[in-house]
Amino acid sequence: MAITAGMVKELREMTGAGMMDCKKALTATEGNMEAAVDWLREKGLASAQKKAGRIAAEGIVDICVTEDGHKAVAVEVNAETDFVAKNEKFRSYVADVAAQALKTTAADIDAFLAETWEKDTTLTVKEALASQIAVIGENMNIRRFRQMEEQNGFVASYIHAGGKIGVLVDVETDVVNDAVKEMAKNVAMQAAALKPLYTSDAEVEPEYIEKEKAILLAQIQNDPKESQKPEKVIQGMIQGRINKELKEICLLDQVYVKAEDGKQSVGKYVEQVAKENNAKITIKGFVRFETGEGLEKKEENFAEEVAKQMAGK
Repeated sequence: MAITAGMVKELREMTGAGMMDCKKALTATEGNMEAAVDWLREKGLASAQKKAGRIAAEGIVDICVTEDGHKAVAVEVNAETDFVAKNEKFRSYVADVAAQALKTTAADIDAFLAETWEKDTTLTVKEALASQIAVIGENMNIRRFRQMEEQNGFVASYIHAGGKIGVLVDVETDVVNDAVKEMAKNVAMQAAALKPLYTSDAEVEPEYIEKEKAILLAQIQNDPKESQKPEKVIQGMIQGRINKELKEICLLDQVYVKAEDGKQSVGKYVEQVAKENNAKITIKGFVRFETGEGLEKKEENFAEEVAKQMAGK
């Protein structure tokens, strides 16, 4: 497979590795991007965040919550340009999408697009989207939605940067007061800022751990000094690095960003608030949507575009 400059650039952005190393990785893996990331990691040339999303597409994430706080939904709607994403007409439309997604029983986005649009029952959601595209004059897409429900507590929510990131947090609690609500919002803000992949290490798939161990072992074997260490020491090093990584990717194990001692975990912070309010609190899960996560966006060269327009005159 021919390795293009674009592929090398993409791999560099994902891993931070050098251009020639990226080219070697892509050549060795026949252009398989994910395998190339693992190849670089095994050689110690890339960071642990092997699946760094390419945040590119424009649009916004919006959230809608029931009055009692027991149910909420997060939706992402994409547009072509940031200009449209900031447009009030577009934002109003996304709010309508969120309101309908909160009540939908659709299991996936295709079923959601096929249902009747509540704002105009002569249209489906997909047809209403098409009419919005005609009005706004730019291609748009309802990309995803996720509902969350908690009858024994509430769903906390947080929107960052006007809709760039949206977070829902499932809070099971027997006490709902301002202090508990503030704690829940802080946990949602934590998830927005530090991009956890799991709520706790109990959610981490064994396959993920085994793959990480294999990559770490390859890293050690490729290091002349570390590879000479006894097997027991090597296994201890691997487990230590796995534990460190889990503390970075699991929400409750992360260091709480507002921790006064700089050490307290999110889980311990939740326990502290529970104790102070004589409550039983469990963070059962979270949803984190970031606009354009994993989507590609065409790169625009405005100087080139202007030059073409001038040449055409």
